[in-house]
Amino acid sequence: MSEAINIERVLPTDLRVRPVPRRTAFAATLALAVGAFGIGTGEFAIMGLLPDAARDLSVTTPEAGHLISAYAFGVVVGAPVIAILSAKLARRTLLLSLMLAFALANLASAFAPGYASMTLVRFVAGLPHGAYFGVAALVAASMAGPARRAQAVGYVTLGLTVATLVGTPVTAALGQFFGWRSMFVLCGAIGAMAMLLLWVLVPADKPQEGASALRELGAFGRRQVWLTLLLAAVGFGGMFSVFSYIASTATVVAGMPVDFVPVILAIFGTGMVAGNIIGSWLADRSLMGTLAGMLIFNIVNLAIFAMTAQSPTMLGICVFFVGFGVAVGPAVQTRLMDVAGDAQTLAAASMHSAFNCANALGAWLGGVAISLGYGYASTGWVGAALGVVGLGVFALSWLDDQRSAAARREDACACA
Repeated sequence: MSEAINIERVLPTDLRVRPVPRRTAFAATLALAVGAFGIGTGEFAIMGLLPDAARDLSVTTPEAGHLISAYAFGVVVGAPVIAILSAKLARRTLLLSLMLAFALANLASAFAPGYASMTLVRFVAGLPHGAYFGVAALVAASMAGPARRAQAVGYVTLGLTVATLVGTPVTAALGQFFGWRSMFVLCGAIGAMAMLLLWVLVPADKPQEGASALRELGAFGRRQVWLTLLLAAVGFGGMFSVFSYIASTATVVAGMPVDFVPVILAIFGTGMVAGNIIGSWLADRSLMGTLAGMLIFNIVNLAIFAMTAQSPTMLGICVFFVGFGVAVGPAVQTRLMDVAGDAQTLAAASMHSAFNCANALGAWLGGVAISLGYGYASTGWVGAALGVVGLGVFALSWLDDQRSAAARREDACACA
């Protein structure tokens, strides 16, 4: 019996194959990816324009950095709350509503008069983020079928990785030319375009049978859901530990001119795109193998980064593979689909809450290592340590699966 048939048997009803033509599925996934591109651009573009925002808002650059934190906090809060409150909505309707909220929040950001109002609006802008990615992943996977679920998820999140490579630098450049607030207008326009594409290209659906807030909350009663979210929160942390301080590592440790920092960022973004494509392909062939393999790969690469960061060549190579580490993302998202049962929306949306927790955890621990005098290259060791913890969480999840499978076999034998 093939793996695809086995997967089909255990999938919740809403993730089984729908009669969707391949061309329709491709067009719908493209629309979902455009929305992901807009959200990714809106999240990251301000990072390159913080000094301009600080001057205009009459605050320090670190204080302006709280705008980024406010957005991330919105993601963490919004993902589970929206998933629970919208349980009875059709997924296409929910996607359109989330993209409308994203577009309006970014347009409001362009006109927020002061620091306090801007912080509040950036929090609001972050609310739709996690729920959009979670629901978009479910819609794409349901159209692709069980044998190509992870690749469908990867195609959606490809919009986010392309945003780091293309959308963010282009939007930041336009912001420097037309003023930093103009980037929010552009992000709002991308959101409006994504809404139109979703309306036209994503097939209409009906609310899930038996859906309710209580059923979605059932996700948090599943041990494997918690283990998978913990794996994401810790396993992604190593990437952010390094990336948060990569500009200083390149200039201070590797001695590279400041003009080369955009090149390093582009290398990181290229690695993310490659990792997203290859990782999703691998996950469809061996989900648990991809999770374990990528965690080990990241540990080794981050340790090499820590030992060789003084070499510009090795720095560039390691940074590419740090970005490539997002290959674990589609596998984690697909794993959540397998362990969430009927609480698919909450589990899928919570993935991005975990992702932003990883962002905060990695950046904080990396900063602690630097403050203690271990230098910028030590962020690699911090990332490797987080990877080891993530591998331990994976081992617990795998062992728990094995125990559950053994218990089911014993029950089947007893019944026989």
